[in-house]
Amino acid sequence: MDHSRAPLLDALGEYQRLDRYGFTPPGHRQSRGVDERVAAIIGADAFRADVLAAPGIDDRLSRGGYLARAEELMADAVGADQTFFATCGSSLSVKAAMMAVAGGNENGLLVARDSHKSIVAGLIFSGVLPRWITPRWDVERHLSHPPSPEQVRQAWEKYPEAAGALIVSPSPYGTCADIAGIARVCHERGKPLIVDEAWGAHLPFHPDLPTWAMDVGADICVVSVHKMGAGFEQSSVFHVQGDLVDPVRLRHCVDLLMTTSPNVLIYSALDGWRRQMVERGHDLLDAALRTARRTRTELNGIPGIQVMEDELLGAEASHDLDRLQVLLDVSGTGATGYDAEDWLRRNRLIDMGMSDHRRTLATMSYADDDRTADMLIEAIGDWRAQLTDAHSPHEIYLPTPQELQLDTTILPRDAFFGNTEMVPVAEAAGRVAAEQLTPYPPGIPAVVPGERLDQGVLDYLRTGHEIGLNIPDATDPEMKMIRVVA
Repeated sequence: MDHSRAPLLDALGEYQRLDRYGFTPPGHRQSRGVDERVAAIIGADAFRADVLAAPGIDDRLSRGGYLARAEELMADAVGADQTFFATCGSSLSVKAAMMAVAGGNENGLLVARDSHKSIVAGLIFSGVLPRWITPRWDVERHLSHPPSPEQVRQAWEKYPEAAGALIVSPSPYGTCADIAGIARVCHERGKPLIVDEAWGAHLPFHPDLPTWAMDVGADICVVSVHKMGAGFEQSSVFHVQGDLVDPVRLRHCVDLLMTTSPNVLIYSALDGWRRQMVERGHDLLDAALRTARRTRTELNGIPGIQVMEDELLGAEASHDLDRLQVLLDVSGTGATGYDAEDWLRRNRLIDMGMSDHRRTLATMSYADDDRTADMLIEAIGDWRAQLTDAHSPHEIYLPTPQELQLDTTILPRDAFFGNTEMVPVAEAAGRVAAEQLTPYPPGIPAVVPGERLDQGVLDYLRTGHEIGLNIPDATDPEMKMIRVVA
């Protein structure tokens, strides 16, 4: 296919060249009605590119086929049979994938327990029963790793009638599952594998990056292009291959969730990013990997800072690692990742990708270079230098893997929509949760609706909140009360 073309971008350019006018949404009429104070900050060009998909850049019946051709080019670029563009991020895409595979199946879906909160939201929307796959757990570092093929096999042996399996790879920390092995385990049973590869948009375009899910047999792969690519926030694509997932059913599930007014600005950026990656992606990512290697080496030389790499890999850990995710263990300084992130934002105007009680993460991309790398290295060094020996670590209760494995007693949907009540945290152990409780980022729920709460997880959330853990979906932002099934 001719990857020098960008059908959506070309159509948008033609719309502007012709000075086409629509008596249709959006009401700002390609920036004419925008308040000048808004335009001064956002820019009038953003509004000029915000036009209706149909009738707009295409006619009322989409006879130009611009979106369809852009999706075909994306599929060809990454080796998928079909690709779908989506707005509302991979949060929407993964829900559609879950519903297409397991919607209406009373036997449920195998789901990795280290999944993002958007997957739990999909369970609530769809009524699908989760059959949890337990991740591997590093007790010393309090870090989860993606499940192994053997763990997925054990889950299939326990729940052989489940509709399919869903795993997350890469994780927000950059750790990756053995997707090839897991796909083989699923396909031995004729069951599809969904991979939430939200952090993997760049993976198809350089051989030194971890394995791309479509290359090793995944049936559906969901990707957030805004995370590691050059898409706008909310931009997502999902890819399909093989004959285990009905693409028509998938499209219908997307239609249930998707806006009827998709943002052409988001779609066009996806189209242009695909062209950029096909034409120049290898060289851009080659430079990014070199920059990341130097950054990791220099950061690792700062006293008390450990750049995690070998610790994340191995038979009892992860299968592979995206080294553009620079994960710093700062526990040797006596401080927390929250301390580091807050100081860097306040004193160096730098925002980190995420942080927890002992780590902070810098997500690098092909847009980074020596200048931005040096800025990060210098800022981390300055943060370390201003710490004093008197700096005392915060107290947070870290539950055991057993305490983290809560029992699912009722469907997440039934717990969320059923009769509920608020109870004090001190009285919540043994009760069934009716809300998600999600440290964010990375957005992996510590508690899912329908799970029976135990004291270890409650103590973790309570003490974590006291030292800066963000739990944005809690009904009570002070974590003094919890919503439970009545």
